[in-house]
Order: sequence, then C-alpha cells, then structure tokens
Amino acid sequence: MEGVEHRTVKANGINIHVAEKGEGPIILFIHGFPESWYSWRHQIHALALLGYRAVAPDLRGYGDSDAPSDVGSYTCLHVVGDLIGVLDAMGADKVFVVGHDWGAIIAWYLCLFRPDRVKALVNMSEPGQIEIEIAEVGTATALKSIFANRDPSPPCLPKGKAFQDVSGTPIVLPPWLLEEEVNYYVTKFEETGFTGGINYYRNFDRNWELTAPWTGSQIKVPTKFMVGDMDLTYHFAGAKEYIHSGEFNKDVPLLEEVVVMEGVGHFLHEEKADDINKHIHDFFQKF
Repeated sequence: MEGVEHRTVKANGINIHVAEKGEGPIILFIHGFPESWYSWRHQIHALALLGYRAVAPDLRGYGDSDAPSDVGSYTCLHVVGDLIGVLDAMGADKVFVVGHDWGAIIAWYLCLFRPDRVKALVNMSEPGQIEIEIAEVGTATALKSIFANRDPSPPCLPKGKAFQDVSGTPIVLPPWLLEEEVNYYVTKFEETGFTGGINYYRNFDRNWELTAPWTGSQIKVPTKFMVGDMDLTYHFAGAKEYIHSGEFNKDVPLLEEVVVMEGVGHFLHEEKADDINKHIHDFFQKF
C-alpha cells in the first residue's frame, strides 16, 4: 500500500508489527477478527491526508506480530499492555483511538485502564462469539464467508458444522471487497493460522475475572459509537435496548453520539469507508 511504512516495535515483551502513514496527531487503529492492520487501509490513507499520523498495529497473534503459544497470554491486560508499549515506543502521550469488533472491546479496556492516554474514541461494532473449523473448508472460503455474510441474525455455528452451508459453494464477494484484498488476509492467516485470534474469545471468562476490580467503573473518554443496522452484533439479545435506552450512557457518560448506519453490515469501515472516514475526522477535530 503506497506510502505506508512498516516497522516492528518491541512492546510488552513481544514484537508488534506496526503500519503507519502521515504526520500529525496520532490515531491508533485497533483491528478485530479475522483481520489485521490491513482492514484499516482506507482509513490510514484518508486520515493521513487529513493531517493525522495513522498507526495500525497487528495485534498479538495476528499478521506479522508475535503469537505467544499460551492461551492465557491473550487477555485484555496483555493486549492493552502491548498497545501502551507501542505508544511508549513512539513517544506518544495521548492519542485518538478507533476500534472495531475485538478492537472495539480492546479500545474499551484501554480507555478503562488508561484514560490518561486517550484523547477521544470512535468505536464500531463488537465481536460475535465464533469458534470456526477453518481447516475443513480452507482459509479463503472461511474468510470470504465471514466477510460476505449479510444475515443480521445471531449466528448458530454447531461444532464441526460452522461452514456446512458454504463448503463447495462459490461465494460472491461484496462490492466493497476485492479478490486481491481477500488474498492479503488469506496469505497472512495461512502463515500464522487462526489460533491467536481465536484465543481472544477463549479468554472471555478470564477477562471478567481479571477486571473484577473495575466492576461498576465508567469509561470517561469522549466517545462516538457506530454500528450498521445489518450488523449481527446489533441484533444480539438486549443490544439495541442497551444502546438506545440510556444504559450505554450510564457506562460511558461522555458518549456524544451513536450512529446507526442503514443497510450496512459488520465491516462498516470497509463497506462504507468514505462515510466512516468523515465520521472519524468530524469527531476528532473537535479535540
């Protein structure tokens, strides 16, 4: 990708690959599953042109970053520690943060643990729970199935049958995703496997235990939240009620805006890149 610089940063005892572009205030982009820094390619280019330094790491277990073998090395404390290490390596005090899917959860934790390091937050979607048998159908088929999914209902993925409806069936990519872009993800996941990414899910319970001291704490960072109305996570039981009833505001008192994008699915930052770029810029320029 033109103009993007790549480097490896030693952070929290492991090597973290970082892609960056531009000069100015730093925006830290935190990706989700099954993605990498590359999922922010549209935002990196656009926000760099708007006068920001766009910084997008591969989280531990993904892409060109280290992937510890221990499942217990993928807790929220480990991953937030990695990001603080990245910011320290860059000499950054406070930064803007953008998260999506698992990156959104990590962004919430970052704001909860270290609000002193975050100027403002734009968060998008949150992850669905998924344990996939990728080896049976192949990396390319599994990824295409996830990216092409337009069913907003919560997924039902019986063990051993997660992709029974797509195995051997040609998958039509959405218009916002090119074959060559999928191939980048396929290449990286075939190199590293999916174990690191799935280990984030395996630490859900451990994260609850580790964050017990923060029970009832509020996230006190200026925040904008965006989600597509075709995003399956928006249709999880209780999600809409939580977002729109005022409960969300109780947990995030500095929540300034919730944007529900009509006709948009889970990967909104790729599907509606121009709109998302404008939302990010409009919000961050207030600060």
